[in-house]
Amino acid sequence: MTAATTTTTRIPLRLRRNYSIPASMRRPLAVTGALIVLAWAVIIVFAPLLTSHDPNVPSMAPLMSPSADHWFGTDELGRDLFTRVIYGGRVSLPLAFLLVVIAVVVGAVIGAISGFFGGRVDAVLMRIVDMVFAFPAIILAMVVTAVLGPGLQNAVLALALVTWPTYARVVRGLVLSAGRSDYVQSARLLGASTRRTLTREITPNVIGPVLVLATLDIGNAVLLLAGLSFLGLGAQPPDPEWGSMVSIGTTYFQQWWLGVFPGLAIFSLVLAFNFLGDSLRDAIDPRTTWGSGERA
Repeated sequence: MTAATTTTTRIPLRLRRNYSIPASMRRPLAVTGALIVLAWAVIIVFAPLLTSHDPNVPSMAPLMSPSADHWFGTDELGRDLFTRVIYGGRVSLPLAFLLVVIAVVVGAVIGAISGFFGGRVDAVLMRIVDMVFAFPAIILAMVVTAVLGPGLQNAVLALALVTWPTYARVVRGLVLSAGRSDYVQSARLLGASTRRTLTREITPNVIGPVLVLATLDIGNAVLLLAGLSFLGLGAQPPDPEWGSMVSIGTTYFQQWWLGVFPGLAIFSLVLAFNFLGDSLRDAIDPRTTWGSGERA
């Protein structure tokens, strides 16, 4: 009875420990990042309930400083800046997610093919990756956007074309490393098909590092989209977008609120995803989790 009781009480404790949140994801930086992202998600979803102003319709005198009626002041046309910052989040954050998803899918597929088959396929695909890496990302994105025409959709497509090589190179390295492992060699000897080997044996070992890189890249995508809009190649008036609002703020230095509040919005999201990405990396990487007192 005593042994049975001890056994039945130990199993749930061990299960709870295995499925608990890693210590790295409970750190203050990780919690702060998660709360910021969650707050922005709530703000974006419930934006119509948080403000009664239209983001594109003037509601007051232009260039009014922040007040109780207009928390962030008004812009050069008299539009409520608080409303435009909120609605700008509905543009920047979803498009940043879309950009990263496209880059991950394209880069992961090309990197997996390159690393798995090797030989001439690997050589050709990696030379294409090197060609894209030879140009600065923002410069190449500007060229592609200028060719396609200004607009947010074209900006996302242009940035996806210049960001996928990073994922291709990372996934290729992970596939090459996993391909030399014993369990993959055993699967091949047992007659597993190429598709099964990639999906069942290699993919689980690739998802973690790619997820960390994608989390970090969401903040970078917000910055790149804002940069193209700042240069006039992204969002077009009167669409509310943080980069274009910062660009307008540079022409009105005395009205500091025009550039400060959209800039703080960009800063908060980039910082939050950097916190989450670093904490997720510590949770996934056994070497860093061992250093923090956890066992892999």
